[in-house]
Amino acid sequence: MTDEARLDEELSRPTEVDCAALAALPPGDLLVLGASGKMGPSLARLAVRAAARAGTTRRIVAVARFSAPGVREALEQGGVETIAADLLDPEAVAGLPDCPLVVFMVGQKFGTSSDQPRTWATNVLAAALAAERFSRSRIVAFSTGNVYPLTAAAGPGSGEGDPVGPVGEYAQSALGRERVLEYCSRRHGTPMAILRLNYAVEPRYGVLRDVADRVARGEAVDLAMGYVNVIWQRDACSVALRALGHCASPPFVLNLTGQETVSVRRLAERFGELLGTKARCTGVEGEAALLSNAALCRQLFGPPETSLDQMVAAVADWVRRGGKNLGKPTRFEEREGRF
Repeated sequence: MTDEARLDEELSRPTEVDCAALAALPPGDLLVLGASGKMGPSLARLAVRAAARAGTTRRIVAVARFSAPGVREALEQGGVETIAADLLDPEAVAGLPDCPLVVFMVGQKFGTSSDQPRTWATNVLAAALAAERFSRSRIVAFSTGNVYPLTAAAGPGSGEGDPVGPVGEYAQSALGRERVLEYCSRRHGTPMAILRLNYAVEPRYGVLRDVADRVARGEAVDLAMGYVNVIWQRDACSVALRALGHCASPPFVLNLTGQETVSVRRLAERFGELLGTKARCTGVEGEAALLSNAALCRQLFGPPETSLDQMVAAVADWVRRGGKNLGKPTRFEEREGRF
């Protein structure tokens, strides 16, 4: 295997818990909408492998525009069936096959400041179209921790029952997505789970990669957002599949992230140690940060399998060996919601 093929294999490797969870779901196929982004291919391949190990005949079908070269072919090689479709096109959505299980991953964050209408359409209209089309399915939908306001860095972070307070149009449109999904769930009795993700990471992208790259290049790490939450991408995909068993109407809402409040300064210093360089930081940590309380996630699904130390070590090793970067910085340091 190449390094990237090996990484993709690791990120889609199911556990016995994943297999058991998928086997326990009602029979029928699983549709992954918006499957060509950063997480979608890993989740789809994880589902294929878990379904096979569980001895089921469940098909996994990935739907996206597939505008990036190679993504569709790689999914099909991994046993995922694919459909090319624009999920903002009502006719295309209406023509999708019936599936009792749906994972909705459609979303736009970056480019919001230059095209707010497109962001709102992607984050709200696409959700409404999918929720109406699959009103008889179970739906797990990805949202974001950005729907919360900044909270005290010394505290536990925002919990699912805390008031939301989105900052900026991306976060506002993400809350709009949640509200539309809730409306459709209540209207049709559609069982749903909404996952407020904050932040998924792997060696090719994410907060850890952003910090590691800056340290490796000798650039200063901005401490404007001095604390973050992170979760390994495979662990996040695992929770998403298992959440299909917790769908409800009105929707079940779950913060999806790691258990720790992570200091960006300490991250930079640790990457400096692992990469053999001196980390530089600029600015001062504020008293508030975008943080989510993942206590409920831990209670339901246990702690993430991948520890922070393991994540940092994997990213540092990848960067040290010149591993691929997806070129999609998180801009986690943004405090005003401008993306």
